[in-house]
Amino acid sequence: MNVQERVLYLILQKSSGQLQIFNDQKTLILPDSYNIGWMATLDDNKLISEITIPGTHDALALHGGPLAKCQAWSLMDQLKAGIRYFDLRVSGEGLKIKHGIFDQNITFPEVQNTIKIFLSAYPTEIVLVRVKPVSSLKKKVPDLVENKINKAISWVDSSMPRIGQVRGKIVYVQKNNFKLGVPLTETDEKGDYRVTNVEKKMKKIREHLDRAKESLKNGSRSLFMSYSSGTGIGTIVGLLKWLTPKRVAEKINPLLYNYLQCASNENPKPYFGIIAMDFPGFDLIQMVIDPTTESETNNLETAL
Repeated sequence: MNVQERVLYLILQKSSGQLQIFNDQKTLILPDSYNIGWMATLDDNKLISEITIPGTHDALALHGGPLAKCQAWSLMDQLKAGIRYFDLRVSGEGLKIKHGIFDQNITFPEVQNTIKIFLSAYPTEIVLVRVKPVSSLKKKVPDLVENKINKAISWVDSSMPRIGQVRGKIVYVQKNNFKLGVPLTETDEKGDYRVTNVEKKMKKIREHLDRAKESLKNGSRSLFMSYSSGTGIGTIVGLLKWLTPKRVAEKINPLLYNYLQCASNENPKPYFGIIAMDFPGFDLIQMVIDPTTESETNNLETAL
């Protein structure tokens, strides 16, 4: 989908009140003309830390009920919708993907194979993966994962690659006891994921995104990541308000969309690093990819 097609699509969606900013339906519906390989137009000379990347927090948490579920789409559908960063919680000798006590019915090797299939079809794309060892055999998981990594399609070096160096590859992101890949700086602080008040949560998200934006503007080469996800489960107030990951995303996602829309008025165009979301809708993902889209839509609406 070129810029004009995307603008026209957004106008039609906006006029019919059908912008998909929050999504909890497992069926992915994309515009017929949508170009899945959106990274094709990116400058090969840019560092991957110099672009804004849509991601999912607890990317494959599709099972476990309202307390555990953070996403609706399968891995392949998230890739097709534009997600390029995946947060994986990996456990045990079988390298199962988990969320808390809940098995997500997929393993790390299966995830890697799915991404390989996607990259074979869309070699212009880059997929970032963070492995977070959890639960059973937590200390052994990094070595077990390393033994399964397909080095031919993977970037495991700690140096920040340029886009042209890693097209068609999985770029691993290191944090804490997983030491392969590009170092990650998280803007969230301890406990920020706990939500008892949505407005206060959004204030923190704005602060975190502003911090990432300013750091990148000042020439930082770190890979910054901010979370828009959160849950009230685990706090008395949040539990009483039933602020599950889904309920939080339902309220936060439109606020995030509006923040990015306002950011499009800045010059030069701001970059935020990775934004890890729960239950993102297609149009929110597109806004993360290019926050100038909405202003282009407004300009075309004015011209019409």
